[in-house]
Amino acid sequence: MARFHSPLADFRNAALAFSLCAALTPALAQTPAGNPNQALATVNGENVTAKDLAQAQEDVGSTLPHQMNDAARRKALLDYLVDLKLVTQKAVADKMDQTPDFAEKMAYYREKLLMEGYLGKIAKDSVTDAAIKATYDEAAKAQKPEEEIHALHILVPTEKEAEDVEKRVKAGEDFGKLADLLSKDPGSKGGDLGWFTKDRMVPEFAEVAFALQPGQVSQPVKTQFGWHVIKVLEKRTKPFPPLDQVRDQLDRFIAQRAQSQAIMKLREGAKITRADEPAGDAAKPDATKK
Repeated sequence: MARFHSPLADFRNAALAFSLCAALTPALAQTPAGNPNQALATVNGENVTAKDLAQAQEDVGSTLPHQMNDAARRKALLDYLVDLKLVTQKAVADKMDQTPDFAEKMAYYREKLLMEGYLGKIAKDSVTDAAIKATYDEAAKAQKPEEEIHALHILVPTEKEAEDVEKRVKAGEDFGKLADLLSKDPGSKGGDLGWFTKDRMVPEFAEVAFALQPGQVSQPVKTQFGWHVIKVLEKRTKPFPPLDQVRDQLDRFIAQRAQSQAIMKLREGAKITRADEPAGDAAKPDATKK
């Protein structure tokens, strides 16, 4: 299924660029249950609360090492928040919050946070059971019938070896046992390639494999990898994956589609001018739309 890519997908959460942040890397600490205003630490009289910990978890928690246990993650996040308070207090004391540059960045991040909040709500509201089923049914209906086969192969370096393999298989020897004994393809136990469509294999191999009927064994086939003897076990029309298997992809697709549609609707109703376009072009309606 093709995935819809939102232009917002690469936006990252705003964070202070301390070396500590760079050192923190994925899995988040558990937020404490109960009062979100509970003080977990104080820094020069200012509280670091459970709510602050939850915010840090959302912001930089995904950069913590996977192997850290819950207690270590919680400690790392709390250390980060303590340092954040300390450095912020010093920056305010130095009146860095009163500079034009700070005001400009605050205005930017205010807009960014509002955008993320609005689009997050759009995404949450769009992913419903009805939308998931409709999108799944539409994708399943759009999938073109495609043949796939389940096949085994034995890969050997020379044509002579492949001819010997073919003779032994056609004389009644077990294909899988011969594959384990002779094949130079370490990735296929018993020579089993599983199910695959024609485009998954190199053309020389695919042409021969898909011309065989179940139970048939090929003559030696040369590819860039060596010489193959192929046995087809089964053929079928490629099934569409069950909904549970693609649920996460559907959720992302629906949410990103809804976000994109919301942005396009806002653009259509807005007057926009851009320095990189001739005057009026940015707001000019699409002549192909009726």
